[in-house]
Amino acid sequence: MFSQKDIEQLEARGITPEMAENQLENFRKGFPFLNITKPATVNDGIIRLEISEVDNLAFVYKIFEGTREKFVPASGAATRMFKHLYELLNSDSEVESELLNDESFNSVSYFFDNIKRFAFFENLRTELLKSRNDIDELLSKKDYKTILNALLEPQGLNYGKLPKGLIKFHKYSDGSRTAFEEHLVEGARYARTLNDKVKLHLTVSPEHKKGFQDLLNESLTKYTHIHEVEFNVEFSEQKHSTDILAVDMDNNPLRDSDNKLVFRPGGHGALIENLNEIEANLVFIKNIDNVVPDNLKNETVLYKKALAGLLISYQSLIFDYINLLQSSENITDEFFEEILDFSINELCIVPPKDLDTKNSSKLRSYLITKLNRPIRVCGMVKNQGEPGGGPFWAKNADGSISLQIVESSQIDLNNRTKKQLFDSSTHFNPVDLVCGITDVDGKRFNLPDYRDQQTGFISTKSIKGKSIKAQELPGLWNGAMSDWITIFVEVPLITFNPVKSVNDLLRDEHQK
Repeated sequence: MFSQKDIEQLEARGITPEMAENQLENFRKGFPFLNITKPATVNDGIIRLEISEVDNLAFVYKIFEGTREKFVPASGAATRMFKHLYELLNSDSEVESELLNDESFNSVSYFFDNIKRFAFFENLRTELLKSRNDIDELLSKKDYKTILNALLEPQGLNYGKLPKGLIKFHKYSDGSRTAFEEHLVEGARYARTLNDKVKLHLTVSPEHKKGFQDLLNESLTKYTHIHEVEFNVEFSEQKHSTDILAVDMDNNPLRDSDNKLVFRPGGHGALIENLNEIEANLVFIKNIDNVVPDNLKNETVLYKKALAGLLISYQSLIFDYINLLQSSENITDEFFEEILDFSINELCIVPPKDLDTKNSSKLRSYLITKLNRPIRVCGMVKNQGEPGGGPFWAKNADGSISLQIVESSQIDLNNRTKKQLFDSSTHFNPVDLVCGITDVDGKRFNLPDYRDQQTGFISTKSIKGKSIKAQELPGLWNGAMSDWITIFVEVPLITFNPVKSVNDLLRDEHQK
């Protein structure tokens, strides 16, 4: 199927012809649905901590001597944040009137009625003054399009094309902070080592890397002084080796006008390759837009520390069991039973029905395989109707059942039983993870080995009016982590404050 030039083009991206063939086969066959058995609920897959337990676990983390790092996926553009504003900007007079008559929270009217409350308002005022426009006069005349041009377009603040991390989220007495700066502050609060060093890693798009670096250079001294820490901030880009061929509607590789293969990014699941390069015992993962002002940070910080303490506690037990399984030839039946019970009742890993527990050799091999894996502790909030993934028990290829974070696209929603199971989920995944990515010997796991290659998503896109198919790799916290040890913990709703629309910045959780 591939010519020599094709192969050269593939190899320049780090993609082998076999990998490309597998991508095409996925287009042809599609991806199988995940077999969920029930939603994870409190006391049945989700741990609910008492306040005293939260404090104790936070102390366990406080005295932890290992390395730690904060990992923030930050490559996406903020365009969708301003969707309703773009509708007004590109509207004719009739549609404009209709849009302005809507006074709901997510409306353009609500945006302009409250525009002075945004952290970026003074920057917008200054930008308009460059063209001799006074924002107060424009507001009084309802000349909203001039304001939006200054806010969204490249000749202005260019917010429509910036990543969320570079958008000003919160006001303070000494100025405003971007989402990126809030992550610096958060990192200083819970990701600092015992010798006051803070390491952050952000995945960014190539076109935005300079903007992040410039902001870091501008603000680093300030936050280093305030928090008395030494920051080490790294940026990485999604690897071209994770790109995926685009195909036409007949599943043939798409080619451009020069007859070259066309590729598309592989989705946020591709970031498992970036995560795989981090050198740390613990990694905190959190989305770029899930931040709050300082007056609301305490609970978020406390629960992050508690999740880390829980991971440390479980990991210590797991390592002890692995050491004994690997080093001791004479293990009693009672001890085998203890480890198996721990894997079932504490780690929520239900063995396959055909596991021969009387065969000590096979049982030892099974337990080592299930315990010697990366581990993640995932915060879960009560479901408030947010779209996205939730916690479920799911059947694995080897017949075992374990906890998984599942997206709706992974479920056969045409199957009434599966849809009822999915709809009965009580909790939601806010992407609040603490990960242990080193093994019992302190060596880093090769994380791509623990993803589900049979998980992915195929969608229909359009290029120059022509329909094509696109494929995404399994999500970072879905299929890419499907073979990790997974522990779910209920966390307070206040720890989940995403900004999907710019108007979300007007909610109490983002107003100081």
